[in-house]
Order: sequence, then C-alpha cells, then structure tokens
Amino acid sequence: MPVKVVDINCDLGEAFGQWRLSDAEDARLMELISSANIAAGFHAGDPNLMDATVRLATQHGVGIGAHPAYRDLQGFGRRRIDGSSDEIVNDIVYQIGALREFARRHGGTLQHVKPHGALYMELAANEQLSRSFIKLMRTVAPNSFVFCMDISVTYRVAVEAGQPVIREFYADRDYDRSGAIVFTRHGMKLDPQAVADRALRACQTGKVRTIEGEDIDIAFESICFHSDTPGSYEIASVMRQTLIKNGVRIAPVSEIVPQKQQSE
Repeated sequence: MPVKVVDINCDLGEAFGQWRLSDAEDARLMELISSANIAAGFHAGDPNLMDATVRLATQHGVGIGAHPAYRDLQGFGRRRIDGSSDEIVNDIVYQIGALREFARRHGGTLQHVKPHGALYMELAANEQLSRSFIKLMRTVAPNSFVFCMDISVTYRVAVEAGQPVIREFYADRDYDRSGAIVFTRHGMKLDPQAVADRALRACQTGKVRTIEGEDIDIAFESICFHSDTPGSYEIASVMRQTLIKNGVRIAPVSEIVPQKQQSE
C-alpha cells in the first residue's frame, strides 16, 4: 500500500566542541523533521551540544532519539570495533542514559533509539548482538521505538520480543539487491530533487532502485537523511516540499503507528 503518512528523521548533534561536520545548522534542519537522532558522545556530541540539541527538539515538537555508536570519535562511528556483546551493550546503556537525562531536563521523553553507523550495520546482521540490544531495550526503554531497516535482524528480533519498532527508508543512501544500504564513510553531494523523487517513489510504489539497476520492495514508516551529507538542508527542504505537494503528510511516529495498526 502507498505510504501516505511518514516520519522524517535525521542524525543531529553530530559535532564535538568547536568541530562541526555538517554544512547545515541543526536549528534549520530541526524545522524540517519530526524525529531527531541525537549523538550521545561516542561518535560525536558532548554534554553542551546534547543539551542544546535536545532543547531545540523540545522547542520544535520533534521526537527525541538517542543515537548510540561505537566508541569512535576519530572515525565518526563508521568503523567497526570488536568487543563482546556485553561490552557493546554497556556502551549503548551509557549513551541512552545520558541522552534520556537531557530529555528529562527539558521536559521531554525518549521517543526512540537508533544505533549509528557501523554499530547499526553490525546489529542489522548480527543476531546475537541484536538479541542483546533488544533485551536491553525491553529492560531500560520498553516503550521507546527502535529504528532499523525492514530486512534487518534487528527488526525481526524486535517484533518477536514485542519492542516498538520503526522501519526506515534511506533517502540519501544507495541500496543493493539484498535490500541493505551501501555503507559509506563519507557522504557525497547529491541532487536534492533526485533524492526527493526517490523518496516519493518509495512512498507511492514501495520500490527502490538498487545499484545493480533492479527494483526491490521496501517497507518503512520513516524516511532518514543525514545531516553530514553535503547540502543536507536543501535535500531535506526539497524532499519535504515534494512529499507534501504529492499528498504525503509528515507526522511523528506516535501518530503513524496507531494508524498503521488500524489499517492492519
């Protein structure tokens, strides 16, 4: 079925002290999204930035999400780090807890948790780690959504465990024929209208064209773009305008999930 209501999420707070990666201000991007994945200190972010980003999210009515990563500031969390499931999950606990306290400080709640970069990709393929992660979520954040891909092990394990879950479509990343995104450490400059048209087609047809030139099915409730993709503000602005112009409403996941359950 066509997607007529969708969440838009973006990774924000991805800086550290005086260092900035994105060419767009978080305050401008916050006006265009409904969910924010906020860096919690391990791949980017620091206490002052986390506080400021959470405050912005509450001011704009944007859903607050923790964006935990491998402990990899130098590699921006896009390098896989070996560790036991317990070690990795404990790092996730640490980051969720820090972000949640900033949300509480500003009168907000933790809407979701979305792992970042290499950790996201590892969870998508690693059943043992996904089960440890979802077990953690059932304990510390049983009412918070997990954001992940529809084909991922994470999604299957979350559904089995009864953890709220949101599937994502990546507007600014390529897909291969398996349905996985093509992992990259550095985003390239993209044509905003081409990104918008790709997202609109996914909403209207449930299809995405792969790097092999084939169409595959894609199921999602949220569209993701990255703040560190060059031209991210223009991408988000054109995409949002294109979706709305063609009858796709942007809404927070709290509205989308009840509607989805009713339709099923």
